[in-house]
Parts: sequence; structure tokens; C-alpha cells
Amino acid sequence: MTALEKSKCINMADEIGNIVALTPTLYKALCDTPREIFAPVTRHAYSLDAQPIGGNQWISSPLTVIKMTLALDAENIDNALEIGCGSGYQAAILSHLAHRVFTVERIEKLATEAKKRFKTLEIHNIHVRFDDGNVGWKSYAPYDRILLSAAARQVPQTLFNQLKNGGILVAPIKKDGKQFIVKFKKDACGKITQKTLEECLFVPLLDGIE
Repeated sequence: MTALEKSKCINMADEIGNIVALTPTLYKALCDTPREIFAPVTRHAYSLDAQPIGGNQWISSPLTVIKMTLALDAENIDNALEIGCGSGYQAAILSHLAHRVFTVERIEKLATEAKKRFKTLEIHNIHVRFDDGNVGWKSYAPYDRILLSAAARQVPQTLFNQLKNGGILVAPIKKDGKQFIVKFKKDACGKITQKTLEECLFVPLLDGIE
């Protein structure tokens, strides 16, 4: 990372830190992840706006990424599953918190490009799969944490099945024409409880691959 990129990352992290309370680990993750490699318009890479990345997909606002990550409570966990890799920025942030990150992307071009970005940044604990996110990634289940980076009317039962007892799943859920960040917890007996956090905006969770 160049000195200019580092400076821009720090400024963005400070701006976000004035809005939400960042942990030291999450602050460092923001400072150490050059967002412009993930954003198509580099001059706007460090703004708090979402950007289109092709395939009718978007890279979320960095503020939204942080809000989702904070809800996930993923620091020092073993493994996390992300549904909807997109450009890879959310997974890159998670890679600083979890020992292993597994991310699924339904658009092959985006999955391939994300892999290249992780290689360029020498991030070695992220594993990318080109597949329908609705089916998760059973091979490495169960997961301590699962995050959906696409909005659904309800979380597929398959994903709840891949969540460990005691685990947390965070997803944008559609309700009454709006979307809300919802935090689901799975207790020791497998019972799911949920808490609605705040309004958000994500692309829809779709079936199949392309």
C-alpha cells in the first residue's frame, strides 16, 4: 500500500469512527485494506457511498460494511461464511477478524476478480467459491458466523443449518418495502432468535449462478 492509499484509508476510518464506535481491530482493518482496489471509480473509493461494480451488483458503502461487521461480532472467531462476495471488500475486512473466511459469489466474473484482488493484497485466509449463495458452503460448515451481503425476504434454512449452535447470522431482510439489518442468534439448542437493528439497502439475494 502506498503512503497516499494509507492516508486515505486512515481518513476514511476516522470518518467512520466519528459515526460508529470502532474496535481497535476493526479500525486497523479499515486502515490496512486499500478500498480503491475493490472500487471501480478510484477517486470515490474512500467516500461513504456505495458504487456499482457490474453485473447489477454494488460495493456497499464502507459505513454499511462496518455496521454489518459490528453486528456480526466476529473478532477472534475460527470461521465465517459470507454470501455475496461481490468485489471482495467485505471479505477482506472480515479476514482481519476471523481466522478463516469463506465467501460465495454467484457471478463467475466477480468471483474470479475477487480472487485476484486477494492474491494481490497477499490475503491468504479467504476462500472463494463460485456457486449459488442460497446453498451456502457445506464442506466447511458449521460456521461461527454467517453474513449475507444481499437482501432476502427470509434467510434460507440451509444457511441456518450451516450455522454453529451459539453462532450469529447477520442479513439484510426485506419487510414492508424496506430493508433492515437483522441479527439472528442460534442458541445451544439450535433455537433462532432475532433482533432488527436499522434500515439498510442491498442488492437482492438471487437464485442460481451466471
